[in-house]
Amino acid sequence: MKIALDILGGFIALALTFSAIGKITRNPGATEAIARVGVKEKQYNQLALLEILGSLGLLVGIWSKPIAIAAAIGISLYFIGAQTAHIRVKDAFKDFASATFLFLVSAAVLILELKR
Repeated sequence: MKIALDILGGFIALALTFSAIGKITRNPGATEAIARVGVKEKQYNQLALLEILGSLGLLVGIWSKPIAIAAAIGISLYFIGAQTAHIRVKDAFKDFASATFLFLVSAAVLILELKR
């Protein structure tokens, strides 16, 4: 179980870090979808900060279970919000499939952290 937690936690932390970098650098691949759901450009850095904090929370969570649990909850809520925003504007599932996948991974990390 520890190996699965390390792999999934590392994966989600890397995904969040790359996503944050895309928002900070205004990479079109990272910003087109969030612009379509109504996120203003001035909010990109705030979303990137949340992603970086979630990633750091998982890293610190290696040594502190409560921080890991809080980070996993926050990341799960972040991706629930992303999915909700896409559903609200009637995006096709393919447009938010990655957010759904990352939610499932973050939920798995949360479950594994709770069992740790």
